[in-house]
Amino acid sequence: LPMAFRDVNARRHIGLQQLSSLASTGRTLLGPMKSHKFIVDESTNQSTLICSAVRLIESLDLTTAAGQLLNETIQAQNKEFKTGMSTLLFLVGAWSNAVVECLQQNVPVSAIVSVMSEGLSSCCERAQCLQISIHDVKKELCSSRVQPNAFKGKSCQVACDSLLNPQDLLYFQKDISAPEEVISINSRSHQGDDCNFNKCLVSPLAHFGSVACLVKPAGDKRSSAISGSGVMASSCIKQKLTHSRHFTTLGKSHFPSQQASFQAPSADPCECYGLGHLAMALSHGNQTGVKLLQSIAAYQQERAECRGSSQLNTAEIVTCSMLGLPESYSCVSPGFVTLVSPEQASLIKHFGDKPLRILLVEGDLTEQYRHLGFNRPCNVRTILEHPNPQEGTTGDTWLSRTLDILVSFEVNLVLVKGNVCKDLLDRCITSRILVIASVPRHVLCAFGEVTGAQAVTYLTQLNASCVGNGAQAELWEASDGRAVDLGELVPVRINVGGIPLLTAVLTTAVASKVQLLEDQFWTLVYRLHHALNDGKVFPGGGAVELLCLSHIQALAEQPVPPASEKAGKEFPSPWLAAPAAEYKSLVLQALASGWKRYLSVVMCNMARAPSELEACALVDQHLREAAACGSPSAYILGLFRRGDVLRGGSGPFTGHSQGVRVYDNVAAKTEAWRRALDLVLLVLQTDAEIITG
Repeated sequence: LPMAFRDVNARRHIGLQQLSSLASTGRTLLGPMKSHKFIVDESTNQSTLICSAVRLIESLDLTTAAGQLLNETIQAQNKEFKTGMSTLLFLVGAWSNAVVECLQQNVPVSAIVSVMSEGLSSCCERAQCLQISIHDVKKELCSSRVQPNAFKGKSCQVACDSLLNPQDLLYFQKDISAPEEVISINSRSHQGDDCNFNKCLVSPLAHFGSVACLVKPAGDKRSSAISGSGVMASSCIKQKLTHSRHFTTLGKSHFPSQQASFQAPSADPCECYGLGHLAMALSHGNQTGVKLLQSIAAYQQERAECRGSSQLNTAEIVTCSMLGLPESYSCVSPGFVTLVSPEQASLIKHFGDKPLRILLVEGDLTEQYRHLGFNRPCNVRTILEHPNPQEGTTGDTWLSRTLDILVSFEVNLVLVKGNVCKDLLDRCITSRILVIASVPRHVLCAFGEVTGAQAVTYLTQLNASCVGNGAQAELWEASDGRAVDLGELVPVRINVGGIPLLTAVLTTAVASKVQLLEDQFWTLVYRLHHALNDGKVFPGGGAVELLCLSHIQALAEQPVPPASEKAGKEFPSPWLAAPAAEYKSLVLQALASGWKRYLSVVMCNMARAPSELEACALVDQHLREAAACGSPSAYILGLFRRGDVLRGGSGPFTGHSQGVRVYDNVAAKTEAWRRALDLVLLVLQTDAEIITG
């Protein structure tokens, strides 16, 4: 038997080596302080900035079977959770190296598979003691930010500053608490919607300056829509100046009257901002994205109270990336913001404030499009459906018929899920019909619910009941009130009263950062979404991994019991039970080495330790203290509450992150662990079968 294992190890496990090599490329993507990578396209010489394992794997040349399996595993994690891919990628490499070390010590493959699987399952069960309910997290986060005797001062400043501009918050609260006192802003607002949202939302980065900037659509003249409130534009500016680093007075406010006017109607001072605080705790350092998400969460939370729900609805969120504006222009805008051609923008100017008749099309608006599952007749080729010598080609016939249908139903706006024929697009502009392509399906559904429009697959299905009413189109304006012209594209906003849709406008002046900002935003959105769905979170900052490492090492140090009948029943053959028990400690130590390397690399990436060796020494010190404490989970929770998890004695964060709470998703993290180990063990067993024949 030892000769056989030496033969296997001599020929090496190529698949495990390939996994380790591919995973090593994502080492710097681990932890909150990610090091971005530039991916260069050799064919176009264009570069893209990434900090996601998904984009990294998509950019690599994955010609091997192991590479394809790794790609499929990461894509599956991304499709289900949108987070945890960097952890998955790193652990694949760490555990691949650990398995190779076991093979070099002649550990049987069957023992590696069984012990590692059982060890990870035990870790997942042990980690359940660290789970914290969302209710407790929100209460803890709010209490850590609100002092009961200073609510009118610092706490309200944090709440207003982190979620919405104070003026917008005033619209927001008065609209909820006292609708009879609000001057009617939109005569076409949706009846019965108690949670209307002002058309203006603050630019989430405006708080870094001294003046609050409102993002308003073109032609919006509602700067003083609420009269008699005593809140002037100058007071908002003064309010913002109290947050400036040059004018901050801790625990004290120079404008208590203005502060009181921005208080939430709830008895609990932070009840309306619990999701905002939770989003910050899940952001892992993504400042731009968290400000956008806090604005979205504030709006959706008010609507959720009307519906009796507290979940974050991702179907009501859409993004629009704009290249050419500074990142400080990023904001949240109600409705659907998209980019159109200058010719279509001029058509929108012609519409003005006119309510538009809207049509929704699922699929492509082209002559050749057929729905999924359409079967053409066998052995039949259609030359001409309606022969008429006086008409032009079949393409001209289709264009004329399509345009006649749109004109006959007086359609002004067409939202299409797929592509649109360019000739039809030009003819529609001539006929003053706005057609927008590549609209997400959930956006079509949102407009359909509010306008009454019913989506059609082909225009021949169109009837009067399929056309909706009340939509509006206008040019989107930047935070300084100017219309934006990005050269070949112009941003516009499609809206209708009562629609819950919000667009996160992501702006940047660097072309290579467009995809990066969008990926970061959606990662944060789904972290909050999954946290609310799970109803619980893990303490972050390496706390869960430290507990898993402590637990695995404790299992590895347990004495090995003699082989028994029960042990023999757990394996298909009795002779497998003895190797599993004999090598249990060795395999568990290999599994633990993956956790330790994970923690040490995170510390190095965060500059908490100058080298991986010193990081490992600090982790070992924590393990000794946890063992001496008698309850590792209590010790680690204590570290977490003090903000001392993985903190070294040097680095830029030392002494500046006391009390900072970071949380992780439960299901996404544990599933990333399982997928990483399953992939490693699959490649291990496949390699073993290939080598041994």
